[in-house]
Amino acid sequence: MSSENPTSNSSLIQRPRRLLRTPALRNMVQETQLTVDDLIYPMFVMEGENQKMEISSMPGCYRYTLDLLLKEIKQVSQLGINAIALFPLISEAKKDETGTESYNPDGLVQKTVKAIKQAVPEILVITDVALDPFSIHGHDGIVDDNGVILNDPTVEVLVKMAVSQAEAGTDIVAPSDMMDGRIGAIRQALDAAGYFHVAILAYSAKYASSYYGPFRDALDSAPKFGDKKTYQMDAANAREALKEVALDIAEGADIVMVKPALAYMDIICQVKSTTNLPVAAYNVSGEYAMIKAAAQQGWIDEKKVILETLTSMKRAGADLILTYFAKEVALMLL
Repeated sequence: MSSENPTSNSSLIQRPRRLLRTPALRNMVQETQLTVDDLIYPMFVMEGENQKMEISSMPGCYRYTLDLLLKEIKQVSQLGINAIALFPLISEAKKDETGTESYNPDGLVQKTVKAIKQAVPEILVITDVALDPFSIHGHDGIVDDNGVILNDPTVEVLVKMAVSQAEAGTDIVAPSDMMDGRIGAIRQALDAAGYFHVAILAYSAKYASSYYGPFRDALDSAPKFGDKKTYQMDAANAREALKEVALDIAEGADIVMVKPALAYMDIICQVKSTTNLPVAAYNVSGEYAMIKAAAQQGWIDEKKVILETLTSMKRAGADLILTYFAKEVALMLL
């Protein structure tokens, strides 16, 4: 017997609510599924031993010394997370004008990559290629006497950095600097050195965003002067993102990225529609911090908001999502 009111409109043929009636029906027709395979976990490493320091503006995120980082990565791998993105906290004593520590074969990144590949060989390691953690200025490039970021000299250092990371055993290099021509130069150098198998995840549409503050706290890498608007993208621009993506693809990128994600889902959607390459989105530190802060105030249901947020990024077109929520989400999806 029908449960409908007998006075209801019987002329309705299409009733979308039919497929919303039970959890089984809703799951059966669900268009977008978020899985642990979609997640990349950004992690922070620092010098020292047996130390784990919480990042105040990113509750639940930590800087780890290598010994504790390896233990954490083993747990992450057991949860089914297939990839981590590595970011280093470099001491001020090792920073200089041209980021020479970035390609030190015995540097923090290089020795960390070697240790990870020995301890947890099955996990994919993605390494950041940019000078800001290594520069006394906190910029992604070499700075001249007038405060101008020099493109081509910076690319020369980025190439050395990427090859050094490949020698250490990284699986994917991820240039996040936004210098012109760096993808092509890195691809050429990797191939010339025999690292044909090392992929490039290009930060193709990286915006000069206000959402990066907590990340810069984590690495003590905020610019010491000015901003990054002469090399990162204007938040008002969309067509420019498609140009940047097209250039990176032409130069040899294997994966392209949109960063940030939450306020740029229109860009993710447009990029997805213009390429057959995998599209990554970076759920950045400011987006993470906002959810954590609201949850701490009791204003939102944290777990539901996390899942809704990441699912919406995938719905917009992201094949991969870099997110500090990766471990929490993996536990939710078990």
